[in-house]
Amino acid sequence: MATGINKVILIGNLGRDPEMQHFDNGVNKAAFTLATTEPAFKGKDGEKTQHTEWHNIVLWRGLADVAEKFLKKGNTVYLEGRIRKREYTDKDGQKKFIYEILGDNLQMLGGPRREGDNSSSPATAIPEEVPMESGPEDDLPF
Repeated sequence: MATGINKVILIGNLGRDPEMQHFDNGVNKAAFTLATTEPAFKGKDGEKTQHTEWHNIVLWRGLADVAEKFLKKGNTVYLEGRIRKREYTDKDGQKKFIYEILGDNLQMLGGPRREGDNSSSPATAIPEEVPMESGPEDDLPF
């Protein structure tokens, strides 16, 4: 019996092109940032403001391959995944933590981007769903 649910659903824009890692065992990993922006609201000063949150996204195997072929900075995507906290030691020996979203399902929104098109408008094409082929914990290279 499951003791909890760890599910994240995001719609946002890529902050950078996916960074790829290709491992010797044939497993691929894609990593990028995703910006989600909340609608404008009035602050205490009466000014309208927006809040943008940046998310670290990690995709494995088939989803990583899709990211490498089709995703570029500015693309709008729908992403389902799980939050993971990772720990590492920096160059000064300090323990650091990073939170990542491990993607399980990805839909590209807005259709293909054309050269010179800086718009990020979704809904110009039917989203394409790309299911994950296997769980990200299977045969991880580390």
